[in-house]
Amino acid sequence: MSAETIISPAGGRALTAGAIALVLMLCLTWGFNQIAIKLVLHDIPPYTQAMLRSAGALLVILAIARVRGVKLFERDGTLKAGLFAGLLFGLEFVLIFHGLQFTTASRAAVFLYTMPFFVAFGAYQFLGERLRPVQWAGLAVSFAGVAVAIGVPQPGVTTDVVIGDLMIVAGAGLWAATTLVVKMTPLLYAPPEKALGYQVGLSVPILGLAALLAGETVTRVPGPLALSLLSFQAFWVVGFTFLLWFGLIKTYSASKLAAFTFITPLFGVAAGYLILDDHLTPAFGFAALLVVAGLVLVNRPPRA
Repeated sequence: MSAETIISPAGGRALTAGAIALVLMLCLTWGFNQIAIKLVLHDIPPYTQAMLRSAGALLVILAIARVRGVKLFERDGTLKAGLFAGLLFGLEFVLIFHGLQFTTASRAAVFLYTMPFFVAFGAYQFLGERLRPVQWAGLAVSFAGVAVAIGVPQPGVTTDVVIGDLMIVAGAGLWAATTLVVKMTPLLYAPPEKALGYQVGLSVPILGLAALLAGETVTRVPGPLALSLLSFQAFWVVGFTFLLWFGLIKTYSASKLAAFTFITPLFGVAAGYLILDDHLTPAFGFAALLVVAGLVLVNRPPRA
């Protein structure tokens, strides 16, 4: 794989079978990542954990860039867009981790995956991507499947829970905004290592400041499980799969790529059942069918 990147127009082209297989692998990884975060929280608090994984991921990006011959510090007109994307990336995780202190993980999983709607709307407004009514319906069906899988609505919703929900939705909006910034700015023509390097690099001080303001401390030496899962997050999830994600964004339709992320929480629920012995209801199978049906509608080609 050379340092040259295949670039398509800003709207991006339809997903190929290979791209679909790759994004499904990413969703599987991200679904299991939620379990990793939960297990590491016993040893490392959230903002500190996010900061450490960004720092580790930055090392991976630098190493991959060196192997591929990518010049990360060469002037190419991407500085302003890169710093803006990095600010969005860092604030996204601040909002998500802070929101999780108020709302439940299941509600957060549902509201985080409002992201495809933000991407679809932004792609319609700024990238010229046009979703037909059946494709908007597909997004709604997939989102309903996620909600059924997680078990929302839930009783006992307080004002604090609603505040947490809104923070998660804001984080989803920033995730979508970061995706669109890459598609709309000179970052589209930069190597994925540089586009992600801006984001991961700037997120380190942002998350570090959040950890400082929150008064987080690591009270004990993390155990082997926590360290191995943190390494998994840093080196594989952020350092490698995020790199693949931004490589896909540069080539394919942003709205159709984002729609596939609806599968991620389903993988997360399945991982919770397999690893944490979480309860898996019969509704999960129905939810999975809804998500798949929605994705079929989103990616359905128009009639001639």
